[in-house]
Amino acid sequence: MWIGFTLLAAFMQAWRNALQSKLSQDVSITGVTLARFIAAGPIAALYLAILYQTHSVPKLSFSNTFYLYIAQASLMQIIATALMVKLFTLKNYAVGAGLAKSEAIVAAVFGLMFFGVQLTALGWAGVAVGALAVMVLSGAFKLNSASRLSNESKGSYSWSTVLLGLACGSAFALTSLSVREASLQLQGPYMVRAAWVLLLVISSQTLILVSYLLLKQRQTLVKLWRNKQLTLAVSVTSCIGSIGWFSAMTLESVPLVKTLGQIEVFFMLLIGRYWLKQPNTKSDVLGLLLIAVAALLVIWG
Repeated sequence: MWIGFTLLAAFMQAWRNALQSKLSQDVSITGVTLARFIAAGPIAALYLAILYQTHSVPKLSFSNTFYLYIAQASLMQIIATALMVKLFTLKNYAVGAGLAKSEAIVAAVFGLMFFGVQLTALGWAGVAVGALAVMVLSGAFKLNSASRLSNESKGSYSWSTVLLGLACGSAFALTSLSVREASLQLQGPYMVRAAWVLLLVISSQTLILVSYLLLKQRQTLVKLWRNKQLTLAVSVTSCIGSIGWFSAMTLESVPLVKTLGQIEVFFMLLIGRYWLKQPNTKSDVLGLLLIAVAALLVIWG
């Protein structure tokens, strides 16, 4: 089940990132970040209501620790999304989103250090290969005319961009780890637990960002309304993707979910090539193959 939820999440997130990249051409970083959440709350509430009608749910107890993880996940995801939108302005869509996929290796390290997550040898191998794939996709290496891997020497590769990508990945990793821990604080069917976490996280994020924009950037809210179809598309794909991520992370450890989730890069390259009209390089293809290897190692592990 966690594999199916992860594949759904990766596919929807690839589209959400592409839509955010398009929206960022006309709307500020904060506005694009809000677009991810602004219409997702009602969808999450409807999803939770349907689950209550189709599942036997015991009375849930929400502890202070649960709310602490909700607050941490909410803030980290806002920061991570803002950093990723910033990456879109520095690189093309596929590269920017690819850099954010450093989340898998960061999640593995943070999970081991702070959350007691344990991986098998194959799982760690998958994380390592996934990290290498992210570096290749980011432009740290490229294939020369002889099709050999070499360090890029012409200065287009920016370590500041990579550091921004690592910061983005770290914030996403803390989001994912916090989501899993929040879900584990509850009792009941895993889909219901994940849905409660999703609803509370989205509601918190919407409240925070709308309040900020009302105080500081009211014109951004006007621009989101002018781009309401694109804004709605971002929210819908984001919410469906989050349902997949939150459900998968309730069932399985975050490093494994996020490493398999790097199959999203495959969808990103296709969307970038055929919808955004951004060509793929040999390094993109190599990175894609490494992503596939990483996903297989995780599944076997």
